[in-house]
Amino acid sequence: MAYKLANLLRARFPMIYVTTFEEDRVTKYIKSIATDVKQVKYPREIFTWTQTKGLYNETTDKSVSDTTCPCKMLEYIRKYDKDAVFIIYDFHVNFGVKNRTPDYNAIRKIRDIIPDLKLGSVRKTVFFVAPELLIPESLQKEITIFDFPLPTLKEIRAKFDSMLNQNKGVVNELSEEDKDRLCKAALGLTLQEAESAFALAMVNDGKICVKDLATILEEKVQVIKKTGILEFIRSEYSIKDIGGLDNLKTWLLKRNNSWSEQAKKYCIPAPKGVLVTGVPGCGKSLTAKAMSTIWQLPLLKLDFGRVFSGLVGSSEENMRRALATAEAVAPSILWIDEIEKGLSGVGSNGDSGVSSRIFGEFLTWMQEKEAPVFVIATANNISNLPPELLRKGRFDEIFFVDLPTLSERKEIFKLHLEKRLKDKEVASKITTVKNLCTELAKLTEGFIGSEIEQVVISALCDAFFENRPLEFEDLAKNIATTVPLSTTQREQILALRAWANVRAVSATKTASMKQYNKEIDIENVSASRGGRTLDF
Repeated sequence: MAYKLANLLRARFPMIYVTTFEEDRVTKYIKSIATDVKQVKYPREIFTWTQTKGLYNETTDKSVSDTTCPCKMLEYIRKYDKDAVFIIYDFHVNFGVKNRTPDYNAIRKIRDIIPDLKLGSVRKTVFFVAPELLIPESLQKEITIFDFPLPTLKEIRAKFDSMLNQNKGVVNELSEEDKDRLCKAALGLTLQEAESAFALAMVNDGKICVKDLATILEEKVQVIKKTGILEFIRSEYSIKDIGGLDNLKTWLLKRNNSWSEQAKKYCIPAPKGVLVTGVPGCGKSLTAKAMSTIWQLPLLKLDFGRVFSGLVGSSEENMRRALATAEAVAPSILWIDEIEKGLSGVGSNGDSGVSSRIFGEFLTWMQEKEAPVFVIATANNISNLPPELLRKGRFDEIFFVDLPTLSERKEIFKLHLEKRLKDKEVASKITTVKNLCTELAKLTEGFIGSEIEQVVISALCDAFFENRPLEFEDLAKNIATTVPLSTTQREQILALRAWANVRAVSATKTASMKQYNKEIDIENVSASRGGRTLDF
């Protein structure tokens, strides 16, 4: 990164835009490069500017009078006759941020001074430093974007060690390995955010220990909440809460910790993500929530509805900010529920191409991202998804979730009955029924997981109303009165299976599917299950 910035200065790029909240850190970084003879050959003076204080010469420690006005500041830069770097803070407000009218005089003045910056006798470069990226179209050919990354593990560790040395009264219960774990947990935070998290951990009980990891992670949650686009999902579900879907569960378990140091010995790349499609109500969203617990990673939910905004250009910026946040708290899981609804406008004429640009931004990120952000996308209607999203390289695998098999329905009934029959008196009669879950599974051919859950809840409501224990007849009656989704949406389910038969991997193991196909006829509602039947 230092080499790239030094080359930009040596090549006399006139204007460079840096998007960051860390003004002090980026200023120190630019100063270290611009004053280093080995890197830039000709060292530069360093100026900083804010609209409240005007220009300040960091090299001579002197203020420049009458330069708070943007146009006067730019004119001073044009006339300055020494090699210099000018770091301009928050100038994006003059470019027309949000509802503010652009300062056309300032924009015109910038264009006026560009020839002098490029071809003048002295070397001058202007840095625009702002928390968000906003460049007027008239300046897009002249301004270069420089990506300034968040602090490295080395920088965070140095800050942490400095804080420990300054606070001798804090009891340090950390080994060197624990210190690394704590600092790794802070990756993705700005240096100031990491410092605040460490300080909070120290003042909680006057000591610092490995249990303070929770404090660091809570600071990451704050970063997510501040975006207003991503939602942090606290999940208490585990893999035991998912009935069936053994192929999908095994695939996820085998890729746990694939971003760790141990995985590097096997040259295993971090998994990109999976697309889970299929019949609604069969566990797709539950799987996404359980992944957070299985992998012990933060689960972030991206809502495309929050990405789209009424202001021109802000939707694209919202998407970039959301993806940058997901990378900032990596390793993490990014969950996009019912992705086909968020991308429904792609290719249409009603949004002036906004949906297509958002989609393009997302595709490029998925293809090129290096941060360990695992994407799990769920979809009910796969036909509404753009074909570019489904090609190899976007997702590691596409899984198809069909109607539960007999064995899966038994497992789902067992999960929901055990979850709710906590009182021995309420369960006194139902637990004496022989092969209870098997009998219930046989009665619920074609039922989805959520319908099975509702059968159990409705039966318990009947028993509660009459103030008596739950009985088998309560469950059987509610099963008989339920019209399953496999009946009401028969054609759609058959179409899903036809699509998935050669394009997706079944989320259920082969043995279960073979038994399933023996139980039913392909023309029935519970017809042959779609998806390639691979066992892991």
